[in-house]
Amino acid sequence: MDNNETVIRLKNVSKTFVIRDKKVAPFFTQLGWLVTGKNKRRIEALKSIDLEVKKGEFLGIVGENGSGKSTLIHLMTGFYKPEKGGTTEINGNFIRLSLGLGFNQELTARENIYLNGTVMGLSLREINAKFDEMIAFAELENFVDTKIKFYSRGMKARLSFAVAIHANAEILLMDEFFGGVGDERFKVKSDKVFKESMIKGRTIIHVSHNLSTIRHYATRVILMHKGELVGMGTPDEVFQIYKDKIRVDKLNLRDYVDDQDTI
Repeated sequence: MDNNETVIRLKNVSKTFVIRDKKVAPFFTQLGWLVTGKNKRRIEALKSIDLEVKKGEFLGIVGENGSGKSTLIHLMTGFYKPEKGGTTEINGNFIRLSLGLGFNQELTARENIYLNGTVMGLSLREINAKFDEMIAFAELENFVDTKIKFYSRGMKARLSFAVAIHANAEILLMDEFFGGVGDERFKVKSDKVFKESMIKGRTIIHVSHNLSTIRHYATRVILMHKGELVGMGTPDEVFQIYKDKIRVDKLNLRDYVDDQDTI
């Protein structure tokens, strides 16, 4: 990749959450906890992260559950603010994608397409023009005016992907968004669109447990572990660090080949 323009920059970024543990105790004991804060617990989600992402790069982010991957995405978008001394910067219009998007379960597919389409930067005219195409791609012609709450998981996944591929954004931050959507036939179709049009010319940040997806598309990968960035490099380099860093028996990692790559 020849483009050296930095579109995302994180410097000394840390994030700590303070949570209250729910414990069964007498009322006055619980009241005392509120005053003393003894039932509070601090979770260091991210610790002093430095990261730059170049324009047009496909950056994969891997790590076990609770390693800080999604928190990192939220900091990039500005949803979370870094602690004092840390800075985040993102240059370009962006959108965060996750399966299910912001679907309202009480609305129909038609209503959700218009709702999510506008959030993704599409005008009403653009949504009108692309509406039938989205429904046809998702193969939901017979369920356009059915409430989402009656959809199967696969139907929701197909609809969210069909809407997302039309997003007007230079930067896509994908949190477990892609990596086998729908049944086998739809997976082939969605993979083709993902490769040929959705990621083309865009900067992609992709959090995933599916190592096959990361290996096939990522130009660079980072490994998160207990809130720290502990590895960076090509997919194969980082996968090896992953296997060395974290006990194989804990993650049940198999040989990471073809479509068996899932953590």
